[in-house]
Amino acid sequence: MAEARGTTEKDRLAIALHEIGAVKFGLFTLKSGLKSPIYIDLRVLISFPETLKMVGMALCEKAEEEGLEFDVIAGIPFAAIAIATAVSLERKWRMVFPRKEVKDYGTRASVEGRYKAGETALVIDDLITTGASKFEAIAPLEKEGLRVKDVLVLVDREQGGRAELLKEGYRLHSVFTAKQLLEILNRHKKIDQLIYESAKSYFENPKEWQEGK
Repeated sequence: MAEARGTTEKDRLAIALHEIGAVKFGLFTLKSGLKSPIYIDLRVLISFPETLKMVGMALCEKAEEEGLEFDVIAGIPFAAIAIATAVSLERKWRMVFPRKEVKDYGTRASVEGRYKAGETALVIDDLITTGASKFEAIAPLEKEGLRVKDVLVLVDREQGGRAELLKEGYRLHSVFTAKQLLEILNRHKKIDQLIYESAKSYFENPKEWQEGK
């Protein structure tokens, strides 16, 4: 099928994510226990290098567009390690990552990679829902003397994460909101109308949508 006129790089990325199965529609249970008509699984990116490269480029461009200032990027394990690596390779930015758990042997480092106390780390993750996992990653970074001001994600599900980060003084930046992904895929006729209407009603009133399930 020929590409629609006016298709942007952002559109191409959204379509690519859908085509590799990183964006799915149906009825899913999230980690929080809530139901959702859309599921975003960016862990599959490791099997699709061309799409992973597109993601890396989009995040680089977002960081530059927002004028973010940082010395290193910090990918959150495990989903964002590949994504942060793609970003690092795209712009030659130094990368570190906080460990989920500190080993009781070797260096016993809580943050892997080269950095200096006082440097600023830009935290990178695949998506954000409530923000809880971001705080878990920020804690060891700050404990090791790194400063964190900004969190950059590919997708914001707009379910409270931005507000929670802001309460603690961190700014969130995203390439897409989940609603924007939905609108792009609908505009390019990648999903049928029933799926679109269900997902749209979820984003407009998630509480009412949950009660209907």
